[in-house]
Amino acid sequence: MEREAMEFDVVVVGGGPSGLSTAIRLMQLGQKNEREISVCLVEKGSEIGAHILSGAVIETKALDELIPDWKDKGAPLVTPATDDQFLFLTEKKSYKLPTPPQMNNHGNYIVSLGNVCRWLGEQAESAGVEVYPGFAAAEVLYHEDGRVKGVATGDMGVGRDGEHTENYEPGVELHAKYTVFAEGCRGSLTKTLFERFNLRDGVSPQNYGIGIKELWEVEPEKHHPGKIVHTVGWPVDTETYGGSFLYHLEDNQVAVGFVIGLDYKNPHLSPFDEFQRFKTHPSIRPTFEGGRRISYGARALSEGGYQSIPKLVFPGGALVGDTAGFLNVPKIKGTHTAMKSGITCADAVFEALAKDDPAPVVEAYPEELKKTWVWEELYKVRNIKPAFHKGFWAGLIYSALDTYLFFGRAPWTFKHHADHSQLKKKSDYPKIDYPKPDGVITFDKLSSVFISNTNHEENQPIHLTLKDDSIPVKVNLTEYDGPEQLYCPAGVYEFVEEDDKPKLQINAQNCVHCKTCDIKDPTQNINWVVPEGGGGPNYPNM
Repeated sequence: MEREAMEFDVVVVGGGPSGLSTAIRLMQLGQKNEREISVCLVEKGSEIGAHILSGAVIETKALDELIPDWKDKGAPLVTPATDDQFLFLTEKKSYKLPTPPQMNNHGNYIVSLGNVCRWLGEQAESAGVEVYPGFAAAEVLYHEDGRVKGVATGDMGVGRDGEHTENYEPGVELHAKYTVFAEGCRGSLTKTLFERFNLRDGVSPQNYGIGIKELWEVEPEKHHPGKIVHTVGWPVDTETYGGSFLYHLEDNQVAVGFVIGLDYKNPHLSPFDEFQRFKTHPSIRPTFEGGRRISYGARALSEGGYQSIPKLVFPGGALVGDTAGFLNVPKIKGTHTAMKSGITCADAVFEALAKDDPAPVVEAYPEELKKTWVWEELYKVRNIKPAFHKGFWAGLIYSALDTYLFFGRAPWTFKHHADHSQLKKKSDYPKIDYPKPDGVITFDKLSSVFISNTNHEENQPIHLTLKDDSIPVKVNLTEYDGPEQLYCPAGVYEFVEEDDKPKLQINAQNCVHCKTCDIKDPTQNINWVVPEGGGGPNYPNM
């Protein structure tokens, strides 16, 4: 069977805030200029918002620009931030610290980013964007001269053995004058673009974190809509970058999560178990006692900031949002910067399409983005995250100096190290004795994955691929004690005995698409590729 091909002016890969903002802006410009434009957006999740996971507190400046009347149109931003707290935790006590200015949330909203994206998806469709959820872009297509031609969605109905089943359907080729990649953190196609077009030459390695989140329904008397709590310190040690959030939404719901920098050194560390342990702190546990856990999820996030932003354009395409890395780490926000990158990209692409012979590279996009508040905002905080490479106290002291003395304009820029290179050998650290889950406040991985509504068609090729099947046992288990068993927050990887020998078993059905394995594997032997479209988590209200 040959693949069907469809032609568009612009194809957008990814239905997150940046991709949807790009698509909406393009249609707005077409209507404003009375020019017809065709835009297609594909999303690997079963619906728009299904794979979206964030804290989230949203700053609305980009939304105000994109859809000024968002309140009248029913945008799901209903809980304004009212109270900020910043705590330092020891094992038994908590100490209130001054809230850094970047973390002042006055005027912001606590939201479910998944619901915000569902609403943005509705706005995109009503504007004329062709939105196709459940279709995973699996391959970048190229013209003979090397320009990006578009993408192909993955074939459906391929068995685990690679053979076609009776339900086989070939993927669809989506051709465009320009293709915008908005895949989010560690995009599987974006990785190939980095290599093909050398987009990361001359910039610092991207730095990542893993964010693990739960949504709870708490007792009414413990619920304070608009309350925001961030913590640093316990349970992680002083050489590990990490911290938590508690956000009180509407309807007695509290979002709680923990973020750990993936540059951590201890191979015995389990981000999932650190998060579960965090909830047992005397200052945290009471919020959840008597409550009910509703949902669970995990996602990697790009923390490299200003010095890790790659080249954003290449022949036939562009990068927007977290796939490029626009998160403001000290502010703990990236939705507004992601959306602004999409808006700016759309402006430049629309202008390029107006020409009789559109240029292969839309150079105006990065040039214009550097003139916006996004570039200034990220530049000012560029040194705060890498300062923590020297440890918690060094990072905290430097952050204060950088913020209050240098005002973000120190005459130097710190660099990052690739996260996977930071993991030490198992002999360098003692094992960590994590307490068993109580099933009330703390839980295990499998029961957590269950409430993420994760599902994959079982008879399909495993999408967690290994470059060399021997490395997990020969290197990872032998030298690092099999860290993939620990850094994965979904129980995908486990070492089992087969014929009295250890073997890595990959439970791909559990995968929540966080991409942590692709990032933290010390030998970079794991390559995450998209499964069948529609597979993965189905996050409600996350």
